[in-house]
Amino acid sequence: MKRKKIFRWLKIIIILYCSIGIVLYYLQEKFLFHPEKLSAAYVYHFSQIDSGKIHFEEMNIPFNNTDTVNMIKFSPADSIRKGVVVYYHGNKENIERYAKFAANFTKHGYEVWMEDYPGFGKSTGKRTEDILYKEALQVQKMAASKYGKDSIIIYGKSLGTGIAAYVASQSDNKMLVLETPYYSIPSLFSCYAPIYPTSLMSTYKIPVYKYLSDVNYPIVIFHGSNDGVIPYRNAARLKTVLKPTDAFISIKDGTHHNLNDFDLMKLKLDSLLNLQ
Repeated sequence: MKRKKIFRWLKIIIILYCSIGIVLYYLQEKFLFHPEKLSAAYVYHFSQIDSGKIHFEEMNIPFNNTDTVNMIKFSPADSIRKGVVVYYHGNKENIERYAKFAANFTKHGYEVWMEDYPGFGKSTGKRTEDILYKEALQVQKMAASKYGKDSIIIYGKSLGTGIAAYVASQSDNKMLVLETPYYSIPSLFSCYAPIYPTSLMSTYKIPVYKYLSDVNYPIVIFHGSNDGVIPYRNAARLKTVLKPTDAFISIKDGTHHNLNDFDLMKLKLDSLLNLQ
């Protein structure tokens, strides 16, 4: 009787485990991406631009016969340009959510080129890991046609850190800066679902650690100790692939969303952008 009870509970546990695993597998795209689409006729509104501090130009870049990458070029009101920051944003909404961060760079004389991923904002087309890489690299190549490698900074935020790391591994630039990165998508998923084989279940891999090991110019990482989205311990694993000259800057009490409010982040970023 006791044995039957044990087997019954074991069966329930196995069914629950498999059922939850199936749900996680088929819904992982929804967990990973939270886009907000915009119509092609939508007119962007940016508060800092409206005040005249930053100018912007909207571009639609053909990726193939059917897909288009929508990108915004933010630029300082001053005509002097020190270089360009190619900015790969996080997994929510669209460019409008991240436009406020352009001021971090334009105040130092940098243009900021910010693309939307497929299905985000006005960008169209199918979204796969390979397409994310190819479209992002296309934007970097456009920047390289205008600026020398010593004037290009690759910047990634949250989900965009993996895309930025890939681009950095495939191109020559001045610097790679990552804000709240992850070791890889499977390793990040394992922080939430440690009992599942996430390396097999994850359709997106984005192995940031692998790409960083192929970057032969300076890398700077910012991560908050209280990050509730990408745990600090996950990002800290990237220290093992950094060069001795790279920097991993821990922001005490920083979360996933507020690093730009900390003086340490502001001072370090300003110092990096002022380097000649």
